[in-house]
Amino acid sequence: MFDATTRRRRAGRQLWVPLLGVLLAGTALGGVAAGRSLLVVPAEAASTGAGGVSASVAGLPSFVALVARMKPAVVSVTNDLQTHPVAMQGAPPGLFPFPFRFPFGPLAGQPEVVEARGSGFIISASGYIVTNNHVVKDQKTLTVTLDDGTKLRARVVGTDPLTDLAVIKVDAGHKLPFVRLGNSNDVQPGEWVIAMGNPFGLGGTVTAGIVSALGRNIGDGPYDRFIQTDAPINEGNSGGPLFDLQGRVIGVNTAILSPSGGSVGIGFAIPSNTVRAITSALIKSGHVTRGYLGIAAQPITRTMQQALHLPSEKGALIASVHAGTPAERAGLHPGEVITAVNGKAVDSAGALASDIAAMRPGAEAHLELLDHGSATRTTVALASMPNNIGAGTASPATSRGKLGLALEPMSPEAENMLHLPPGTDGAVVAEVAPNSPAALAGIQPGDVIVGVGDVPVTSLDEAVNAIHAAERKSGAVALRVLRHGQTVFVGIDLGKGAGGEG
Repeated sequence: MFDATTRRRRAGRQLWVPLLGVLLAGTALGGVAAGRSLLVVPAEAASTGAGGVSASVAGLPSFVALVARMKPAVVSVTNDLQTHPVAMQGAPPGLFPFPFRFPFGPLAGQPEVVEARGSGFIISASGYIVTNNHVVKDQKTLTVTLDDGTKLRARVVGTDPLTDLAVIKVDAGHKLPFVRLGNSNDVQPGEWVIAMGNPFGLGGTVTAGIVSALGRNIGDGPYDRFIQTDAPINEGNSGGPLFDLQGRVIGVNTAILSPSGGSVGIGFAIPSNTVRAITSALIKSGHVTRGYLGIAAQPITRTMQQALHLPSEKGALIASVHAGTPAERAGLHPGEVITAVNGKAVDSAGALASDIAAMRPGAEAHLELLDHGSATRTTVALASMPNNIGAGTASPATSRGKLGLALEPMSPEAENMLHLPPGTDGAVVAEVAPNSPAALAGIQPGDVIVGVGDVPVTSLDEAVNAIHAAERKSGAVALRVLRHGQTVFVGIDLGKGAGGEG
């Protein structure tokens, strides 16, 4: 998956390269997908309906009126990153080139400006703008370009890396056109949608398609519940809106799944109900406060269902309970399965993470559980999620990052479940994102990381720091892993794995 489009700028030459990132959003130059044709309606034949969409011809809609009405609120976001010397014969660290090269590049040691571009949309007349966190991450200066070409400096109001959302603000000196968020709970597979944004710096680009699926988990973070669409989303579309035919924003275009880096008709958008909650919190306080249960939960596989004699694969299996947390005080223990929160069924560990995080600290979560096959109930008063972990989610200790791993601290419960000797040191692999570099290398949940390269690690923090250090030095990471009593090295190529950022 790809970040917002990046370019080098020196002596009048331009070279576009996409920023590397973790499993995130897709953004690249694209058009109408092969095999799709949009009906062009002559102006004299089109009429406008109540929703702002021109009347259909031969059963297909025209989007002329809708685009004219919504386009002024869609913006381009330019992020000038850190200036640094150009390395000889290659892109700067953290970048990789497009599949073409200009005959001459910047000279070694010469400074260059790395510029990343994404999209956004205005949600208030006063200038609040929604975009992706990865579009504004590591920003030096931010510039917003309006539909009429006006360029305005922007400041970051707040960011939320766990959902990849950000709010920025511009001061235009007058009221700006804006769009409203719709209700993503009303979205249905098969309905028409329109994506707008800034692919490859081509501001004001419009693509159309349908909703392909709902609630997609692509292994990007603990709160994955994406809307999948086949509307072409490409590099630079990150942070742009996904509209329904009434002109309501139902999602924020964030990711593509692509072996090539371009749109293949599989794009993902953050649902508008998530966007509404996160952006409201960011505007109000600059950060997001989430409910915290204090467990590490994992999905239930078919093998796990059979081994634990569970009625189905639905629910969230408690893998560990963190000390001093609401879960411990409520008596929750590993092996229990949470099947519902406040009367709402829990289908997966990801659903539990989202449900708990959406509740305010201090609220009571009424849990329904299965304990050794018996149905039980309990009530837990939630705490506020600590800033340094994602506990209470399916990724309790650290986001998956470039490797595609979610880790958690070693605990007595983990030692017992994994049949480890008491006092075993290291960090436990809680989850491995599908098709990630770690998954392709053979890393499995339950593995214990005891070293990174030649550096031994004895705790979660040491493991995370050592992995990040190794990532910065090389395109590959060697993990020393304890599995079934045996310790082996596993080499992970950071260049391998599915996905793209937008």
